[in-house]
Amino acid sequence: MMETRIPPPLYALLFAVAMWLLSKASPGTVWLDFPWRWAGPAIMLSAFLLDLDSLFIFRQNHTTVNPLHPEQASTLVTEGLYRFTRNPMYLGLLIMLAGWSVYLGNLAALALLPLFVLVISRWQIVPEERVLEQKFGDEYLAYKRSVRRWL
Repeated sequence: MMETRIPPPLYALLFAVAMWLLSKASPGTVWLDFPWRWAGPAIMLSAFLLDLDSLFIFRQNHTTVNPLHPEQASTLVTEGLYRFTRNPMYLGLLIMLAGWSVYLGNLAALALLPLFVLVISRWQIVPEERVLEQKFGDEYLAYKRSVRRWL
């Protein structure tokens, strides 16, 4: 059983709200103006599509997509984007937040991205990895050695 109870998309939503509030509270840190800010939604859409692809790969492998219950995983997925990153869905959330910060055009909002990486790593990825190590043993340990956590 994992110690975390907050779904990663909810973390991302909370960070998105915090980024928006921070951008409103610090208008002097604008670094990007329109029309360049419209690159943000394109980045967000691309990241969303990458997340969908990762979810589709899990479904193809008939394994759980529920990040709160990795113990229910029936297969260790190592294909597709999982060849390059152990966490493409979390990377997708990070890229969506990066796109959001581009849309906001505010350096203060951009500054929250490293904090998102730390929070997701500590409260989601590390506990998940413990469960997957117990469940898949040497196969998962070999995968960890050959594929990076983020990129």
